[in-house]
Amino acid sequence: MRQQQGESLSIVRIAKVTAAFSCLLFLAVPGYGQTLDGRWTIAGQTLDNGEQSRSIVELKESGNDLTGKMKNLGYSVELKGTAKGRHFELFASWSATKPFLVGDLVDGELHAVLRGRRNVVAKPASAGDDLPTVSYIEPPALHRVPSNGLAKTPPMGWNSWNLFAGRVDDATVRTMAGAMVSSGMRDAGYIYVNIDDTWEGVRDAQGNLQSNHKFPDMKALADYVHSKGLKLGIYSSPGPRTCAGYPASYGHEEQDAKTFAAWGIDYLKYDWCSARNIYKNEQLRPVYQKMGDALGATGRPIVYSLCEYGWGGVEKWGAEVSGNLWRTTDDIRDDWSSMIGNVEQQVSTAPFAGPGHWNDPDMLEIGNGHMTEDEYRTHMSLWALVAAPLLAGNDVRDMSPTTKAILLNQEVVAIDQDPLGKQASPIKKGNLETWVKPLADGSVAVGVVNLGAAATQATVQAGDLQLTGSHYSARDLWTHTDVNFTGGAYSATVPTHGVLLLKVGAK
Repeated sequence: MRQQQGESLSIVRIAKVTAAFSCLLFLAVPGYGQTLDGRWTIAGQTLDNGEQSRSIVELKESGNDLTGKMKNLGYSVELKGTAKGRHFELFASWSATKPFLVGDLVDGELHAVLRGRRNVVAKPASAGDDLPTVSYIEPPALHRVPSNGLAKTPPMGWNSWNLFAGRVDDATVRTMAGAMVSSGMRDAGYIYVNIDDTWEGVRDAQGNLQSNHKFPDMKALADYVHSKGLKLGIYSSPGPRTCAGYPASYGHEEQDAKTFAAWGIDYLKYDWCSARNIYKNEQLRPVYQKMGDALGATGRPIVYSLCEYGWGGVEKWGAEVSGNLWRTTDDIRDDWSSMIGNVEQQVSTAPFAGPGHWNDPDMLEIGNGHMTEDEYRTHMSLWALVAAPLLAGNDVRDMSPTTKAILLNQEVVAIDQDPLGKQASPIKKGNLETWVKPLADGSVAVGVVNLGAAATQATVQAGDLQLTGSHYSARDLWTHTDVNFTGGAYSATVPTHGVLLLKVGAK
């Protein structure tokens, strides 16, 4: 009996020890009991200049609330979202609808999708993962930079980012330049061929920025583009790195401006990006002023495009730093809500637009395939009404007849390029939004947009257009037909998300 009891006790002890040991093993499994709190590192891609990119994600979990920041060489973004168990969704400060980083905690790692496009794995960060520190450079004292005299009408052309992002190269730019000519885009006024991010190489021993292997000879490329009757644009940032993590112009403004001029560059898009890791929004003006001075000192006419997303009241000082256009919005997407949201942000900035200095709601998405034909006609109409730069972002080498008809509509382009340079303002009534733009010849352009989900009858009252006279001439700029005002009014059916665009004059 005692032996049996002893054996039973031994079995119990062994069971307890085994259970305890199993528990210890279970606790030792990576990620067990771990929260999302802490610093995580995401190994990035190898850049086209041979450098390795990476990102640091700092998270703080409080119940189901999750906050933090993601930063890399190119940019930093504040994050806010939720955590449910080991699943998390984080949104960037600029969007509460589409997750910036979404995924799960798996065996001590964050397995996630970044910006809905790229699968990433974040591992606990060590001290060796810290991003390089950058010495602070005090911005210059404020002064007015002389105007460069360019962009008397909104710039027109093509930009590589919306279609190619980081896949752009020399051969692509050459074929695009050829297509700009053969398609009629150049003759319609689209003259700038702009290379966006990822062209950059590294700096040589003298600090001169080189292009990477995708662009073996930027001067030769500029010469080719010029031979087509076009102009070449390029991209940089006032921070140490571009948005994609490539070397930018921080501390090298004069040197880079001279390089761009020597290459034959005609247009510079200057994107805030990593500058926000160094400077505050209150310092936007002196930072952009520095490159404005540098470009002016080269003696070469270079259109200066400020890309700072409308931060810091840029419309009030953009022209003071010799800026020809300035972004007033976040990046556009190829969808209705983004397009309409961007153009409606132009309302408060309207008084600051005019010849040589334009509000920029970002590039055109026409032809990229995620909006309807009516929505793309509305897109083109609204950009023309607010005197926005017209920078196509589609593949001009292979355009559908509809895409060509929209981008090459000379009557609509003429509204955008009107020399008076006035920006339209809207009046909303129900699902209809009416924009009226004064024109140099005394007439007006009128755009009525149907924001609703069903076709709607729209009526334009001549008395609302502030025209002098009792008789009116009117033309529908999409049907290319003259129309009649009867009893001082004109009515037409506008499809969902469509537009009625008229040019109306008194006679």
